[in-house]
Amino acid sequence: MSNELIINSTQDGDRIALLQDKRLVEYHFESKDTDYTVGDIFLGTVKKVMPGLNAAFIDIGYHKDAFLHYHDLGANIKTLNKYVKAAQTQKNATPKLSQIKFEPEIDKLGKAADVLKKGQQLLVQIVKEPISTKGPRLSCELSLAGRYLVLVPFSNTVSVSKKIVSKEERTRLKRLITSIKPENFGVIIRTVAEGREVAELDRDLRNMLANWEEGFKTLRIAKPNDKVIGELNRSSSILRDLLNESFDNIVVDDTQLYDDIKAYVQSIAPDRVNILKHYTGKTKTFEHFNIEKQLKAAFGKTVTIPGGGYLVIEHTEALHVVDVNSGNKSNTETNQEATALHVNMMAAKEVARQLRLRDIGGIIVVDFIDMKSPENRQKVYEVVKEELKRDRSKSTVLPVSKFGLMQITRQRVRPEQNIVTGEVCPTCGGTGKITASILVTDEIDAAVEDLLTSHNHKSLKIFMHPFVYSYYTKGLISKQVKWFFKYYRWVSLVKDTSLGIMDFNVMDSQGEEIELRTAASPVVEIDEKEEELV
Repeated sequence: MSNELIINSTQDGDRIALLQDKRLVEYHFESKDTDYTVGDIFLGTVKKVMPGLNAAFIDIGYHKDAFLHYHDLGANIKTLNKYVKAAQTQKNATPKLSQIKFEPEIDKLGKAADVLKKGQQLLVQIVKEPISTKGPRLSCELSLAGRYLVLVPFSNTVSVSKKIVSKEERTRLKRLITSIKPENFGVIIRTVAEGREVAELDRDLRNMLANWEEGFKTLRIAKPNDKVIGELNRSSSILRDLLNESFDNIVVDDTQLYDDIKAYVQSIAPDRVNILKHYTGKTKTFEHFNIEKQLKAAFGKTVTIPGGGYLVIEHTEALHVVDVNSGNKSNTETNQEATALHVNMMAAKEVARQLRLRDIGGIIVVDFIDMKSPENRQKVYEVVKEELKRDRSKSTVLPVSKFGLMQITRQRVRPEQNIVTGEVCPTCGGTGKITASILVTDEIDAAVEDLLTSHNHKSLKIFMHPFVYSYYTKGLISKQVKWFFKYYRWVSLVKDTSLGIMDFNVMDSQGEEIELRTAASPVVEIDEKEEELV
């Protein structure tokens, strides 16, 4: 399976598309004015402690206070606070944690009011971006993500991803990392570390430690609400998580972004720099790679399923609902059960793709076409589970019920991607109403008379809908010929299928479009009370 990352830079931000076998599977938009990204570490200030919620609201500079629950403080919050205070007050403070003395861990069932006080400063990390009316969600259990490892300060635990199933490999990686990691730094070994040599893992660990030391320097002079450590931009974080041997192309159309990504790829995978390309074509980047069309087709309320059928995707306040329909699909299946299974299997793949593409999170309910056979329901369930294994966000899938319903929960850390695919009708202007079609010829006749008699144009060329064109050119002595005998000037007519039946454009002899005066006066509505006064 081929993977391509296409990055289009615009004035508002960067559009990032991940293609698998030329098909769009992930889409991200990184706004240039976004300062609050998952992974960013801030020096926050406690604004209010809420005993009823066992949580606190933290000011990190966002217009809404961020939310920090007691369970997200971490067992070593007291040690973290001690470290922050030392960094800002002691001249001989060091970023290394080997010399720090750990404070007693807090009670897992304790109260936020016992640990946090109003006005207190603490180091917090964003774990969920602002969504809808809610501010960011925070944690004091800090972590720095690398390509193969995740560095966890104030911990000594080394854990391995559950997706690495080989016992020998798990033991090798754990022994290796334990021997090279600094004291009082924990490490989570990611799935992509499987089979990697010690040199690659050590380089990744050193990069994260360097990032931690840079953050320490910032912390020493930081003021409340300052960002201490920033996460990578969206394009670099995708490369960090996904870049592997299956990547064929990384295409960037902005020179500065190209240089930044090139430097990052050289630091994490020098052997893969050759797949990075700078696009300089005249056609727009997303048009050239057929992404624009795929976006329009994939982000509507109704989405077609390859091979027949369609999905209807609705977003309510509490959850997302996906309805699977077979449509008017004709097939060669022998019975209704076989037809339902075929459509549901295709729909299962498309549902998994849509979750990634739109970055849908929370609760999702999928209403599949009813199937009587438990074996068939199990097949659909397995397909969804298999497809979601490629998803970087965590998800939980429940089997299809007797009613054909499947429940999915998916981790939500960013606002859902949404692209408006509807366009304003060029004929009605979005009002839903047009002038009576029978009047279009009157408007054209009035325009011709006004331009040829009042404005003395020598010739005219009118672009019009093919139906209207036929009306003016039919017969031996057509309407067009009658104009000539009436005004002694020829009016050229041109069919234009892009125009609505009520639209027409008039050009003068120089080929310039003539702006016509509005024929009809605006309608003024008068209610009953005003009418009595008139």
